[in-house]
Amino acid sequence: HGDTHAPVPEGDEQQRPHSTPSASEIQSDQIVGFHPTLLPESLSGTGHENLYILGNPPFVGSRLMDKTQKQDLETVFEGSTKTGDLDYVTGWYLKAAKLIRNTKIKVAFVSTNSIIQGLQTGILWNPLLANYHIKIHFAHRTFKWSNEASGNAAVYCVIVGFASFDIKNKRIFDYEDVRGEAHELMAKNINPYLVDAADFLIDRKQHPICDVPEMNFGNMPADGGEFLFTTEEKETFLKSEPDAQEYFKPFISAYEFINKKERWCLWLQDISPQELRRLKFVKDRVEKVKRIREVSSRPHLALTPHLFAQITQPPGMDFILIPRHSSERRRFIPIGFFDKSNIGADSCLIIPNGNRFHFGVLTSTMHNAWMRHVCGRLKSDYRYSKDIVYNNFAWPIETTAKNCERVEQTAQAILDARTKFPEATLADLYDPLTMPKELLDAHRANDEAVDACYGTRRFKNELERLEFLFGLYRQYTEPLAMLEEKETRRSRRRR
Repeated sequence: HGDTHAPVPEGDEQQRPHSTPSASEIQSDQIVGFHPTLLPESLSGTGHENLYILGNPPFVGSRLMDKTQKQDLETVFEGSTKTGDLDYVTGWYLKAAKLIRNTKIKVAFVSTNSIIQGLQTGILWNPLLANYHIKIHFAHRTFKWSNEASGNAAVYCVIVGFASFDIKNKRIFDYEDVRGEAHELMAKNINPYLVDAADFLIDRKQHPICDVPEMNFGNMPADGGEFLFTTEEKETFLKSEPDAQEYFKPFISAYEFINKKERWCLWLQDISPQELRRLKFVKDRVEKVKRIREVSSRPHLALTPHLFAQITQPPGMDFILIPRHSSERRRFIPIGFFDKSNIGADSCLIIPNGNRFHFGVLTSTMHNAWMRHVCGRLKSDYRYSKDIVYNNFAWPIETTAKNCERVEQTAQAILDARTKFPEATLADLYDPLTMPKELLDAHRANDEAVDACYGTRRFKNELERLEFLFGLYRQYTEPLAMLEEKETRRSRRRR
């Protein structure tokens, strides 16, 4: 087993075995410590019915691996072009799946929870399910753990126990508090997201699975900072070029939004050629941007130097804004409403023409539970994705106009509660230690309104919400498969 707690250092050939053990050399009563790339290809037919593979493989992120570790993954994944998105631990999962194929051997690994979130889930678990018929027997859902090695920071972990055969009684250990104790739940099936639901994978989608507005990335300047200004810089600039006032717009990045800071941009989308030539200091800025872009990796952008490199915001539309990254300490990702006079930055995602119903659902516990479980992470912070999180979210599509109106009202109440604390930033308002009762009560009322849109079910915890949403997701995306499974269950009951 690979119970290494740190990245394998360069020059690790001295730490690895110099020869690969044969299947016959591995005894069922011994603990074996071999690097996964040096294990035999399979243990099938060797009679190792009592062998257990246990381990705590190295916690090395996809962007932190050294050259040797990257080669290890490429070897185990047999040249897959997607290994660049995988953490090092995934190599142990795939190698173990190959090793135990057509055997009764059981495996259990402690690993970071990245393997059940974001893009990695699909890349890793697709071959595990399709090629090696892996079934999860038990799982500890996300918990916070730190080992005894000096200097090691706490990480968010899962434990996954699996084999190449199925069993009836499966167990999920859930942590309502990631620092607390687990409580055990029986499950009919445990899928790659460690939820009691059918085995399926959520992949990137270009458009939402429901009839809701499209989400876009924010606007990207690619300007070397020439179009961006603090309030003081803007005022100084306008003293030299007062006629440029109409081209300044508030620029809303994730940092400014969360921390209530002001920033401005020169937005020249509608400026006429003669006006641009007349405004000398604006023209100087455009010329600097042109030079910057000419020597960049995208020199074609220099052909339109007065424009942002990426403009995703339709003119004349208000929009909902969601920061792409948000602290894992927050129960709710802070979401904002902005009118058409503002420009959303590329550190955010925007929903042009989003309304208060959309705002209410997106800021609800239902949506935040989904986000927490399927999004990627930047360190431990949430990394919101339009293709994975937003486009795959199962919205309530069979609800009444009365329920929708109620959500619109509770969404407005959240916005109103924020305004009662004009000096507070969103970082203050959504910190679990400082969140005002008025805002928390507004969110609770909104949760009740959103839950009512999904039906009459009461949810005891986040895991129940996830199981419900995964079922709804399959109902929306795989209606025929769901119908066939329902008919199969009916047939079994009739017998």
